[in-house]
Amino acid sequence: MATGNDFQRQAIAAHVDQRLAGPARAILGFQELLVEQARDLGLHHVRSDLDRIGSAAKQLNGLIDRLLDGTACALEEGEAEAEARLRHDLRTPLNAIIGYSEMILEEARDAQQHALAEDLQVILSAAAELLRQVDAIARLSRGETVDMLQTVERTGIDAAGLEQLLFKAQEVAWPERGGRILLVDDVASNRDLLSRRLRREGHCVVTAESGLSALAKLAEDEFDLILLDILMPDMNGIEMLSRLKSEERWQHVPVIMISGLSEVTAVARCIEAGADDYLTKPFNPILLRARINSTLEKKRWLDRERHYLQQIKTEKMRSDSLIRAILPDQIVARLQDGEEIIADRFEEVSILFADIVGFSPIAAKLSPSDLVRRLDGMFRKFDLLTEQHRVEKIKTIGDAYMAACGIPEPAPDHADRILALGMSMLRSLQDTEAGTDRFRIRIGIHSGAVVAGLIGRLRFVYDVWGETVNIASRLESQGIADCIQISEATRRALRGEWALERRCALDLRGIGMVETYLVG
Repeated sequence: MATGNDFQRQAIAAHVDQRLAGPARAILGFQELLVEQARDLGLHHVRSDLDRIGSAAKQLNGLIDRLLDGTACALEEGEAEAEARLRHDLRTPLNAIIGYSEMILEEARDAQQHALAEDLQVILSAAAELLRQVDAIARLSRGETVDMLQTVERTGIDAAGLEQLLFKAQEVAWPERGGRILLVDDVASNRDLLSRRLRREGHCVVTAESGLSALAKLAEDEFDLILLDILMPDMNGIEMLSRLKSEERWQHVPVIMISGLSEVTAVARCIEAGADDYLTKPFNPILLRARINSTLEKKRWLDRERHYLQQIKTEKMRSDSLIRAILPDQIVARLQDGEEIIADRFEEVSILFADIVGFSPIAAKLSPSDLVRRLDGMFRKFDLLTEQHRVEKIKTIGDAYMAACGIPEPAPDHADRILALGMSMLRSLQDTEAGTDRFRIRIGIHSGAVVAGLIGRLRFVYDVWGETVNIASRLESQGIADCIQISEATRRALRGEWALERRCALDLRGIGMVETYLVG
């Protein structure tokens, strides 16, 4: 207790004796009576709770005795520290007394034990009166006059950093229903009392005795709500709240701060730091139930919202993946930007056609499933090769395969890339098992201008048109198995060194004479 003059000491002692000692002694006396009544009535299951009330009452009386003899506060403590600790020490046993008494009172009412209920009401009334006196006694302990103290504005939240009491205990339980709540409080009796009440409300409760312990439990499990005490060792409630809100995995978990401090500044600081609500000890059961249920309901709605948003995101990714399997990325981007008609002319493009030689006789020998399996295997390889050579697959037409390079993005080396694709396609078939049924292809390539665009609304396709396409198709149809036949235009477009063999000038239907070369 802070030093002061004799008059102040006498005033404090008289006030403590009048306002605190009497009710505290009464609580202890009624607790002893209740133990006897419970024994006579055969209510053995409430004995443990009555013992906790008795233990808290003895703790309270011991503190009051130290207040009376002037040893409750250390001389080296400052005024703020002394006040904060005294308020905490007085409220802790009172919270336990009120909490356990309310729980026994509910059972007594349910069991129609009126005498027991009356005595419990006496204890609760005495405890409520003591709570009303706590602040006044704490201020008296600072050695100043009552009138002066009442005008001083305190920032009680600062006491959080000074409170370093530690009670080691741990309890974990998982009831069958309700929200999953992490209760963080350094006082064992507070944890026990509140967790029992919450479990009776149907919630799953995990307790932690410190901020670091709570973070460890959060790393292991998921919770719907955190009840967080402000005054804790190693990491006070404000520090832990800041940590929770800075971590993406925890910032969506609602936090209700709990404390014996009731100052407006404390509440405001917690809310500013991200707390969803604030409850002061001792808890009003009705208010406690209402705020927890309200917070859990809000959390459930937010969880549903996140779930729906995740579903929308997943479905969008799936639809984007499907459409990108059909169309080039650039075309998808233009469609997403709202472009309705996509039609472009490209002056320098190379077109490749590949077709299976003697496909009809081979198909006649195979079952439908074998035929489709072999075609699918070959075209899958070709699809991978188009990606490797950065060439656009246009479509398959029966047993034919069509690709283009230089659309939708111009490519100066379009002829080299599409010729490299043709060489890779031939090699991929050479690796297959030899036999009369082995697929052999012929490839035709021509370079020139094309028109490319998107057509159709159902099973739409990005396609190309023009004489360049027709020439490439006819070069393939008049080609040689296991060879690539290119036109003079493609030869001129090549930038790299290729082993070309001049074949002849072909008279293509509807086109005329075209000089051709073989590669392969």
